[in-house]
Amino acid sequence: MTKRAESKYKINRRLGVNLWGRAKSPLAKREYGPGQHGQRRKQKPTDFGIQLMAKQKLKGYYGNIGEKQFRKYYEEAVRRKGDTSENLIELLERRLDAVIYRMKLAVTPFAARQFVNHGHITVNGRKVNIPSFLVKDGDVIEVKEKSKQLTAVLDAAQSGERDVPEYIQVDHRQMKGTYVRAPKLGDVPYPVQMEPNLVVEFYSR
Repeated sequence: MTKRAESKYKINRRLGVNLWGRAKSPLAKREYGPGQHGQRRKQKPTDFGIQLMAKQKLKGYYGNIGEKQFRKYYEEAVRRKGDTSENLIELLERRLDAVIYRMKLAVTPFAARQFVNHGHITVNGRKVNIPSFLVKDGDVIEVKEKSKQLTAVLDAAQSGERDVPEYIQVDHRQMKGTYVRAPKLGDVPYPVQMEPNLVVEFYSR
């Protein structure tokens, strides 16, 4: 197992949730945290602990985004008009790697990030290899022609683990899709409950 896969599974166990809703989650076998202290009885979390957990879940879900970058998303969400927690979800769902994951062109957010990094994706006909690139409404995202027959892409597209949400249109025969609109929190198919309002409380302390 790769270090990336190991760290991914540790995120699940540390947070105590099947973050991506996958059948392979280690929580199916071990419902406790990693390490020698993982089986200790859990204490009732403080308000700070609850807010921190909400932040860690959201960061982890999108491929374990770094703290510096995640805080920038929060600051941009505050700057924009409207509900800050909804703005934060919108920014995260506009990330190119998140869009690739939603389009079912990769089995996990980690795989989506790697797929973009390796230059397999175009946006409006131009190659983009930056996973954090923010997609706009109406943008056309496509797998490069020479990459359309990659086993990993075909397996992801045919997977029955997830459905493509309504705010994205996809043609898996052409490996091409359109980002229709930004979603609201209720539109995003999270396998576990996300609480961006607690993330906002965490940063606004």
